[in-house]
Amino acid sequence: MCGIVGYIGKQDATPIIIDGLGRLEYRGYDSAGVAVIKDSQIHLRRDVGKLSNLRQKVALDPISGSIGIGHTRWATHGVPAERNAHPHVSMDGEFVVVHNGIVENYLELKDELISEGIEFKSDTDTEVIVQLIERFAHNGARGNLTEATRKAVQFLRGAHAIVVMNREKPDELVAVRIGNAGGVAIGLGEDENYIASDIPAILEHTRRMIFLESRQIATITASSVHIQTLDGQPISHEVHDIPYDPVSAAKGEFKHFMQKEIFEQARSLTDTIRGRIDFEQGEAILPDLNLTRERARALDRMVTVACGTSYYSGLVGKFFIEHMARLNVEVDYGSEYRYRDPIIDEHTAVLAITQSGETVDTLAAMEEAREKQATLWSIVNAVGSQAMRVSDGYITMNAGPEIGVASTKAFTASIVDQYLLALHLGGLRGTLTTEQQRQYAHDLGLLPDLVGRALETEPQIKELAALLHHYTDFLYLGRGINYPIALEGALKLKEISYIHAEGYPAGEMKHGPIALIDEQMPVLCIALKDSLYEKMVSQIEQAKARGGIVIAIATEGDTFIASKADHVLYVPDTPHLLSPVVAVIPLQLLAYHVALRRGADVDQPRNLAKSVTVE
Repeated sequence: MCGIVGYIGKQDATPIIIDGLGRLEYRGYDSAGVAVIKDSQIHLRRDVGKLSNLRQKVALDPISGSIGIGHTRWATHGVPAERNAHPHVSMDGEFVVVHNGIVENYLELKDELISEGIEFKSDTDTEVIVQLIERFAHNGARGNLTEATRKAVQFLRGAHAIVVMNREKPDELVAVRIGNAGGVAIGLGEDENYIASDIPAILEHTRRMIFLESRQIATITASSVHIQTLDGQPISHEVHDIPYDPVSAAKGEFKHFMQKEIFEQARSLTDTIRGRIDFEQGEAILPDLNLTRERARALDRMVTVACGTSYYSGLVGKFFIEHMARLNVEVDYGSEYRYRDPIIDEHTAVLAITQSGETVDTLAAMEEAREKQATLWSIVNAVGSQAMRVSDGYITMNAGPEIGVASTKAFTASIVDQYLLALHLGGLRGTLTTEQQRQYAHDLGLLPDLVGRALETEPQIKELAALLHHYTDFLYLGRGINYPIALEGALKLKEISYIHAEGYPAGEMKHGPIALIDEQMPVLCIALKDSLYEKMVSQIEQAKARGGIVIAIATEGDTFIASKADHVLYVPDTPHLLSPVVAVIPLQLLAYHVALRRGADVDQPRNLAKSVTVE
């Protein structure tokens, strides 16, 4: 997961930046680099692999300067290689940039810049940013780094965290945040200032921090920080004092780990996508799965085994794999699987989904699959865990540490991993055309920004939680690919607020649960604008007719639903197959804020553990 560190002040920037990157190594990366300005020249060192390789390169060929930026990269566009490592320099060598996020429209921007004579040195989407900044600096914004950057980022689609330097302005850094691709923390010192994508990188140097919000741009010198909106309106920023202890530092600006992890999802999804999609060819790249075309075509069935939240993730993944790869998928509880003598053989693939990789029930199900000669795969967040070690192939979530017991970012990361698996299988099995693959890959590139926009519902959800927290029973309804999200939403509410909640496929409401609905029953309905929309509207009307309090998760722009439901939480219009990832965001936030209202221990709910390692 990409990391950013920057410095401007009186010290040598190089060791500060490299040491800061070292504190972000836990996030994962495949290359690293640092750039400093000295004597009006940009001095750049980059290397692939671990940060130790960059340290060695700098030791053999030192660079120093009082202003610099550094980056650890997990590849999205372009293979892990020195030419693709950040920082990236503009064609004339005047500007240099580091970046977290995905430029969704980079191909069209790159083609436009090439037609203007710009020569690209890397395969990355990031280089488009620095070339755009150079273009605007040469066309009316010369000498004004902030203005050139502001103009350039207006052309970018997606969510981004960006830091820029100009060799002609060695006393200034510019940082931008758009959406929720990653945080931007500005650390305040005495005649020196710092930038980082995460607090631990700079906490050794300062505890006083400013956090950029979406669509804000900061101009940073050694002695000042000026923040504006991208529209040019000045912002009065709040300075946060971060306690010098690992737990509080890790929470940063958030009250709980769960809240932080919910808001990390735009970034964690970017990181689980990184290096795994060839956006131009539409191919998923999963080398650790160890799957050949011949083996993929020999499969006649797949079984997903998981527990709890991971089980609901598997239910979503079933839709992906059956649709894209035309492979029959069964989803089974890991805790029950081995007790019914399941029918599997060498033509079956068994996929285990487990955040910790140590869940005992899931491991036992994997052992059953191994004994019956099935191909064994796992999706895990904990690298090196037992589930990963015993698998024939695996996909890592790359979600980063998840401290809150109730899973949020690991849930959405595992869904995206199954989307990648489905795309990979569809390509190998020949069930997708090249054009279909490209479309699915394109849709996936949109997801981090869509999730970031869904997170903007939090203020409305806080108000809703104040109205709902005293109810004792909830019903969650969804249809099609979003019915597992109804199950997951109900589970989240149960886990952390201790309110009884049930999730159902909406078509099952009349087969029993409708008897429970009255004026004391909030009914949460996932009613996105898809092929099942009219059926969900019918369920809403039936719930309202019985006095239920209806909360609808709806697609932005759907004014009709507001006439049917008591409360509406809007999420951005999302490609259908990926809609569960966006729809679950308000449900996570609602569970969190209801639990807060009830005074529950959000991060460590009673009777629960992060990893269930005993039966």
